[in-house]
Amino acid sequence: WVVPGSEQVKRDAVAEGLDRIFVAAGFEWREPGCSMCLAANGETVPRGQRSISTSNRNFVGRQGPGARTHLASPAMAAAAAIAGAITDVRRLEMA
Repeated sequence: WVVPGSEQVKRDAVAEGLDRIFVAAGFEWREPGCSMCLAANGETVPRGQRSISTSNRNFVGRQGPGARTHLASPAMAAAAAIAGAITDVRRLEMA
């Protein structure tokens, strides 16, 4: 799922139509605020799964027991979303 970092980020993304793009690609568009970044509101990564996050810290179990979190820049997280896997952002041609 996609959770905007703030109300302003959400407004800007909606104005650009990014919410519709994410939903069309199969993502859930969530409300901004604390979410999976710290396993808030019951939103956790399932055991044995991996997550890529743009949060600024990480520790064992942060996003769910038995899950693995990889920290990344926004560009890297976008590249992973496009590729469907963690990838080298430099391999994508940026316009």
